[in-house]
Amino acid sequence: MEVLTRQHYADTVDSWLGKGNIIALVGSRRVGKSYVLKDFIQRHKDDENINIIFIDKEKKAFNGIRTKDDLNDWIEERFVKDSHNCILIDEVQEIKEFEDSVCNWYTEENTDVILTGSNSDMLSGELATRLSGRYVEVRIHPLTYAEFLQFHQLPDSDESLAAYMNYGGLPGLRRIGLENDEQVWAYLASVFNTIILKDIIERHDIRNVPFLNNLIDFYADTTGKLTSANSIAKYMKSQQEDVSSNLVLLYRGYYTEAFLLDIVQRYDIHGKKIFESNEKIYWDDIGLRNLRTSGSLDSCIEKIIENIVYKHLRFLGYEVNVGVLNSGEVDFVCRKPGEIIYVQVSYIIGSEDTRRREFGPLEKIRDNYPKYVISATPLLTRRNENGITHLSLRKFLMEGI
Repeated sequence: MEVLTRQHYADTVDSWLGKGNIIALVGSRRVGKSYVLKDFIQRHKDDENINIIFIDKEKKAFNGIRTKDDLNDWIEERFVKDSHNCILIDEVQEIKEFEDSVCNWYTEENTDVILTGSNSDMLSGELATRLSGRYVEVRIHPLTYAEFLQFHQLPDSDESLAAYMNYGGLPGLRRIGLENDEQVWAYLASVFNTIILKDIIERHDIRNVPFLNNLIDFYADTTGKLTSANSIAKYMKSQQEDVSSNLVLLYRGYYTEAFLLDIVQRYDIHGKKIFESNEKIYWDDIGLRNLRTSGSLDSCIEKIIENIVYKHLRFLGYEVNVGVLNSGEVDFVCRKPGEIIYVQVSYIIGSEDTRRREFGPLEKIRDNYPKYVISATPLLTRRNENGITHLSLRKFLMEGI
């Protein structure tokens, strides 16, 4: 099957070439990291000045590369002096002590190293210490809505958006197709089970697997709601499951380490500080979230839209927090260097009560940073309401802010 270019990641990776940094592509399993590498190969294969050395630890042909010494031997045989060598290693954490090899090769003149890994601590510990900031992480997200349309050759329509909100943005669905609902959910289940088994249960030697599953289902049901480890532990005890808040925190950390969930902390808009207690949980891929819940799309449309808006804001490069005011809450405070925006998310704003609920908190913020309400209100594209931009969900997902 043809490898489609995800232009955002292609441009990002290429922009770091030749700058003396290891390029680490991080993200959940099956989110498309390997295809970013394959696309790199496809885009640069005819460049006579680039020598590409590719190692894919998910392929049988590379089973013999188990240690740093195996890796060094493989690269040495294919390294071309006086050429621009690009060393690409897919699922590098499968190679024992890969850090030693990587640290040696990336310092070679005119050499770039691009790595992928499924765990957020792939570049922690020794490698991070030895490199002292000489690497950059590129987070690979599931498909955006625009990429979803491209991958599935769909028009921008309400029907396509509904499919995206239901099935999510894992690139592998392109091969499965969206026509057979059972096959789509079977594929999503296989991805979810692999993440839970390989990246959590086996990696951390989990004993209490029933609670591991119950907790992830709890996070699916409470997507976008404020939670705390203590409140979850109390709820679980009410369900005859006696667990500590420390165990909740431990397992939650495993979910985020595997890029299954994101933790979003609260931000005091007036005091300009982060609150340490209580946070919201959002899913990396909304399809995996929907897999773990029962009920129709309509029954949880608000939280699905909020999760999708959160993910797109992260894709656009914002650091995102939940905004806290003395008299209310703003869904998202989004920051980049030199830039702040405030975002409220709603399904449909069809009454004055709903308008006051969504616009009211933004109207109480006294600074002059841009403020947005994003909703799926019919016939809406973009309009200004008393200095607050009301933006349609589809327009936001296609064009950004």
